[in-house]
Formats: sequence, C-alpha cells, structure tokens
Amino acid sequence: MSREQPRRVYSTEQAVPRRESSASSVPAAPAPPERQQVSVRLERKGRGGKTVTVISGLQSLSGERDALLKQLKTRLGTGGTQREGLIEVQGDHRDALCRMLQECGYRPKRSGG
Repeated sequence: MSREQPRRVYSTEQAVPRRESSASSVPAAPAPPERQQVSVRLERKGRGGKTVTVISGLQSLSGERDALLKQLKTRLGTGGTQREGLIEVQGDHRDALCRMLQECGYRPKRSGG
C-alpha cells in the first residue's frame, strides 16, 4: 500500500456503547496511614551517580504529600521532590525516613540492600 492511498477502516453499522467504570467516576478515599504499606528504598540509576531515597506506596492526596515532603526535607536538611506519586529525597536517609514515617503513623518498610 503506498503512502498516497489512505488505509481502509472497517467498523460495525451500529455504534457500540462504551461501559463506564464506576470506580473511575468516584475517587476513592485514601486509606488511613496505619493501614498503608510504605516502601523506602535507595536508587542511583538515571541520576548521574547521585543517591536518592525513594518513598513509594503513599496513598494520600497531593497536598498532603507536599506537606509531608516539606516536613521531611526540613527535618533532614536536604532537598527533594515529588514525582509520579513518589517522594524522592536527596541522599541516603533510609533509617531516618523510616523513623519519621513511623512517627507520622505510617508502616514503613525498608526495601533493597
């Protein structure tokens, strides 16, 4: 088939209605902190050899996650960011972050080596 000729598309005569998921229409409330399993791990890949501690598994709203990140950065005296639902803190602070998350009511688990 050459580039100049359009490709044919076949369809049924009647439009097929799409089923909408009920879960997507109503946002679920995040679980309380004591019921969340939070993972704290160390990463170096894709960061030019720099070490970053990553916190994953937080089921909170973005505003609450921002407040938690600010509190953690202030207490550790380091930088950090929030990316794709994960919290990244500069440096190796796994033990300190686990202690601080436990104080906040979460159940942190140290993963990786």
